[in-house]
Amino acid sequence: MFDKRRREFITLLGMAAALPLAARAQQPAMPVIGYLSARSREDTPHLIAAFQRGLAENDYVDGRNGAIEYRFALGQYDKLPAMANELVRLPATVIATTGGEPSALAAKAATSSIPIVFAIGSDPVKHGLTASINRPGGNATGITSLTNEMEPKRLGLLREVVPHAHTIGFLLNPSFTQAESQLADMQQAARAMNLAITVFRANTDQEIDAAFEAIAQQRVPALVVGANPFFDTRRKKLVALAARNAVPAIYHFREYADDGGLMSYGLNSCIGWSASIPVKCSRARNRANCRLCKQPNSSLSSISRPPRRSASKSPTICSHSPTR
Repeated sequence: MFDKRRREFITLLGMAAALPLAARAQQPAMPVIGYLSARSREDTPHLIAAFQRGLAENDYVDGRNGAIEYRFALGQYDKLPAMANELVRLPATVIATTGGEPSALAAKAATSSIPIVFAIGSDPVKHGLTASINRPGGNATGITSLTNEMEPKRLGLLREVVPHAHTIGFLLNPSFTQAESQLADMQQAARAMNLAITVFRANTDQEIDAAFEAIAQQRVPALVVGANPFFDTRRKKLVALAARNAVPAIYHFREYADDGGLMSYGLNSCIGWSASIPVKCSRARNRANCRLCKQPNSSLSSISRPPRRSASKSPTICSHSPTR
């Protein structure tokens, strides 16, 4: 099913690339797809492979009948505007963005004419990326997994692992677009569970190290790692620090659990490129009629061992059936 969905998403890219926009009248014969990511090439080889495979299934091969221009910000969001402008100057025929809202917003700010296909974790209307879900309008469309809105659910699942905890830590990237919203959602959910939230902020490698030193000193019993692309690029580091400090932690992508993290709740990040795009969107003559896709299904992934010296026991299951 995911392969079918990925093909539909790539078909949307092809549709966008073929749109007869006057601003692209001087395009060279070989179309160029811009790939703008807030993450890194090293932590997203699965996404890149799925992207290339989907294009090949639709008869688009890099270097043969088109070109893909990659830009990776390595979790440094301030680099994205310049990268987006580079893709516009090429000019790219269509820009695909991944790595969440920062990439999509940078592309949207750089051009109002080149089609943009994004994959984000929150409401695109709220960010001004589209006019609505059913009729995006403008030059941007794509998919939203709403993973940023799952922080309260992750808190509840972590509470089941450490039922006697009165305080839970929350690691937040203050420079992330959704940071304040994530924090507000977490605080509201914590009040409902009669929990206290201790917030640790990190926007650099040094700040991540300092945050875990504070977590250890304060003997924080468990930790929710906030969803954001910068942390994704430091995934192995975060998992290692949580294990070293014997802190049960929950993350938003399965890749964290695959790398040894205790548990995750959210979407496999590969789904970002294979989420369901309505067939009518790929056939629409008017991009404003293309509906965005919301990916409602989530899954729980966990490893079967708790961190050493931790009194908590992790769930013994490896996966949970999709939950709405």
